[in-house]
Amino acid sequence: MSWHEDVEELKRQEAMARAMGGKEGVEFQHNRGKLTVRERIELLADAGSFQEIGTLAGTPTWDGDRLVQLKPSNTVIGTCRIAGRKVAFSGGDFTIRGGASDANVGNKRGHAEDFALSARIPFVHLLDATGGSVKTFEQIGRTYLPGNAAGGGRVAEMLNTIPVVSAVLGSVAGLPAVQAALCHFNIMVKKTSQVFVAGPKVVEQATGHTISKEDLGDERVQVKNGVIMNLADNERDAIDQVRRFLSYLPSSVYEAPPRQSCDDDKERRDESLMSVIPKDRRKIYDPKKILSAVLDKGSFFEMSPYYGRARMTGLARVYGIPCGVMINNPKFNGGSMDVAAGEKTLRLLDLCDTFHLPLVYFADEPGFSVGQEQEEMGIVRAGARIVTAMSASRTPYICFIVRQLYGVAGGLHSRSDGFYRRYAWPSTHGGSMHIEGGTAIAYKREIEDAADPDAKRAEIEARLQAISSPFRNAHAFGVEDIIDPRDTRPLLVDFLEDAWPVLLTQLGPRAGLSYRP
Repeated sequence: MSWHEDVEELKRQEAMARAMGGKEGVEFQHNRGKLTVRERIELLADAGSFQEIGTLAGTPTWDGDRLVQLKPSNTVIGTCRIAGRKVAFSGGDFTIRGGASDANVGNKRGHAEDFALSARIPFVHLLDATGGSVKTFEQIGRTYLPGNAAGGGRVAEMLNTIPVVSAVLGSVAGLPAVQAALCHFNIMVKKTSQVFVAGPKVVEQATGHTISKEDLGDERVQVKNGVIMNLADNERDAIDQVRRFLSYLPSSVYEAPPRQSCDDDKERRDESLMSVIPKDRRKIYDPKKILSAVLDKGSFFEMSPYYGRARMTGLARVYGIPCGVMINNPKFNGGSMDVAAGEKTLRLLDLCDTFHLPLVYFADEPGFSVGQEQEEMGIVRAGARIVTAMSASRTPYICFIVRQLYGVAGGLHSRSDGFYRRYAWPSTHGGSMHIEGGTAIAYKREIEDAADPDAKRAEIEARLQAISSPFRNAHAFGVEDIIDPRDTRPLLVDFLEDAWPVLLTQLGPRAGLSYRP
């Protein structure tokens, strides 16, 4: 007497489940240029590491005591390893009822989230699913009042405990669309993915306006407005970016970020830094050249490159130590902080505080963005939020002032407490406001009364520029050190190595919410 027959039956039923929505459903998915959920898992997981949970959950059809058909749940969950570290995931199977969230069998996604939280491992959403469906009402014989299907307190706890990532790999609406934003990093696929609260048919019923799903929520909308951070060329690229993002983060807040071995010389002094900032203050430069000259080669992972473009933000490594990085981008709005750039800054700051990543800032801040449009968008309140968040942050923080710092926004380069360090390049200048604009205000009467107002204004500006040297600031200890720009990387490595034992004392969750999506 043995259980061989039962084990063979188990294998038969598992094969039914792995057939997903059947040959036609799989072909439909492929014909739209999309992978199936199981093909996506193969890309996500280290070879041979996938362990499925709830494989047989589904809708069975019986002939007496023999199972003749098993329609699997349209959610696949389990664990796998990414670069050797275990993660949990949930993937929507669009080949079965379009992945409709209320057509799932049991709360598989919730089970996977609970497991990730209790095991203190990252969680990945592979999203390709619609929201609710009215077919469910007929199946259960009633309607119902919606609960907090997104997960309520569990999701908030996840965001403050473990890395959470969402990859949007198709059209998502309703609950899956919200899940796309309930994370630390998200990505969508060019010409394949769309995100919206409700799809075109619902929009038409509600507003009478006809619109395509692409115009409603593809990358032209959701990447530009910052709902989705990054854009991938294809699904493989999207999952590669998911894997790369997780490589900078610890498995949970109870661990330190993963350090890597590094063969990039920590004493590297890049000669290009001597000329990257133009002498002419009106000229712009490429901020990526600074990053490539200082950070570990090829390590910068930019986040939200198409949103809030006046500031670049992302993750990187310096001599193998993961860190958050931000730098003003003078190519967009002069690098001044507008509402969108402020939101990016808040996201990065929250991420660093939550997962114990030191923050590195290469500052060239002309101040908060001015004008009617920004005032209408609430730049004053946005600025207040950033000031508050920077003051509350306790992650180790270093700033290299590479060009200018003006106004309240410029003041964000400093911190009154916590482990903090700053250096200024010789190109540094700053103040409460720009000399060019401030002269016309402060010396208004003197300029107007002059025989040649333009010449008088130029004379005063030249006088003020002459005392704007950073060396005068250093004489008054207004800045601790002016450095040779080529020393930036060695000094940054030294700071981060000093920061490491400080970080180890900060492990564990912060009091209250530390991350706001």
